[in-house]
Amino acid sequence: MELGSHIKARRAELGISQDELAGRIYVSRQTISSWENDKTYPDVQSLLLLSQVFGTTIDELVRGDVDAMKETIEKDVQLLKRLSYAMTGFIALMVLAMIWWVAQMTVWDLSIVQTLPTAALAVVLWGIAMFASVWVDRIKREHDLVTYQEVLAFWNGEPVDRDTERGRRERLIPRWMKVIRIVGWALFGMAVSFFIGYGVAWLMETLLG
Repeated sequence: MELGSHIKARRAELGISQDELAGRIYVSRQTISSWENDKTYPDVQSLLLLSQVFGTTIDELVRGDVDAMKETIEKDVQLLKRLSYAMTGFIALMVLAMIWWVAQMTVWDLSIVQTLPTAALAVVLWGIAMFASVWVDRIKREHDLVTYQEVLAFWNGEPVDRDTERGRRERLIPRWMKVIRIVGWALFGMAVSFFIGYGVAWLMETLLG
């Protein structure tokens, strides 16, 4: 692959750091490092910005790498879609398992011990959904996608506009704060699932007498 070495060489010619280049094209320093080490490829919008910064053309930058870039990005798009569908499906199954678990305790008056298999199933489904979520987050980091609009553009194979107010704000948030936010949303999702399950179980008990 030649694109990574082209970016590194052009950056060296300008005498700028990865941080400085990242700031000019609205991505993170880690993204620049991934490009230079051929771990990921820039999208069309990033290539356009790179060519402007380096004073060259996109064709010159990607010489010899076009097919490989298209194949890699397309694979990541398809993987992102499959993981997103899987995550949504397992979350839905977890909600159903939570409803069934609560119904067992309230409608059929089973003990906690008797309902442990159902509770364990809900936890396993939640764990699989979280695994898919972490994988999705990894793909988003590799392609420097931080807002819903950026993810949607990448999903649809469109140019990703990172020069937005929300995008700039998101990129200033420390990684540890993002992890806390993800964990918080996951716990919130489990709590909502429990209350949905309790509500459905209460409705079933009321209707069945």
